[in-house]
Amino acid sequence: MISERLAFAERLAIQAGELGLEYFRKLDTLTITQKGHQDLVSEADRNVETLIRKELAKSYPDDSILGEEHGIEEGTSGYTWITDPIDGTANFVTGIPQWCVIIACVHQGQVIVGVIHDPVAKETFTAAAGQGAFLNGKQIKVSTSDSLSNGSVGVGFNGRTAITDAVNIIGALVSKGGVFFRNASGGLMLAYTAAGRLIGYAESHMNAWDCLAGMLLIKEAGGVVMEQDVNNSLYHGARVVVGAPGVFGDIREIAESSFAPLEAAE
Repeated sequence: MISERLAFAERLAIQAGELGLEYFRKLDTLTITQKGHQDLVSEADRNVETLIRKELAKSYPDDSILGEEHGIEEGTSGYTWITDPIDGTANFVTGIPQWCVIIACVHQGQVIVGVIHDPVAKETFTAAAGQGAFLNGKQIKVSTSDSLSNGSVGVGFNGRTAITDAVNIIGALVSKGGVFFRNASGGLMLAYTAAGRLIGYAESHMNAWDCLAGMLLIKEAGGVVMEQDVNNSLYHGARVVVGAPGVFGDIREIAESSFAPLEAAE
């Protein structure tokens, strides 16, 4: 059952990515609006999500669907699909080829399937609970780094929490000999962590559609993920701290000292 859902999600993410690419190649015709601080949406986001929802409803009509652009559609099966049709919209609308399609599936409070597809690079990161993590069919593992000075840590930024969060964590990371990385797509940075390209990632708040697939990828690739209440994060988002086993403790310590309490920040 899980393998079937994973295969479906992978095919759908690639199909959605092809539609996203069509829009990416004709950016001058896109209608773009601003939802909030550093938070953009285009017709591409909406139409790609519509495609994903249509295909999900066709194949899994009793499942719930939660998407960034169109909210929640409640189902009765106990399964919930979560999608971000284009993660990295700010990159997308300015022609920067760092964006992805994210699809995850949750059952009884557990993320069972995660797919992050980068249409430009033709890279598809996939994971199913208990079955490992893969990039284009080849198994991936997190970094073997045991020092912040050996590798880069992805740092996320959002407009929902304290402005000082990102500034504080970058300062703390650099002061401990680390290097920060940001490409404005939290989904891709989580996938890069699973593949060992980054040694970890931290963000003071991420929405479910941005982080659940990536956190499963990292777990299945042998990484460490700060535990979350998945049912709560579906609707309220969560703080995300992940990393290779050798550096997770250091990254978590830096994050805890840098981020304002989430309740106060919201």
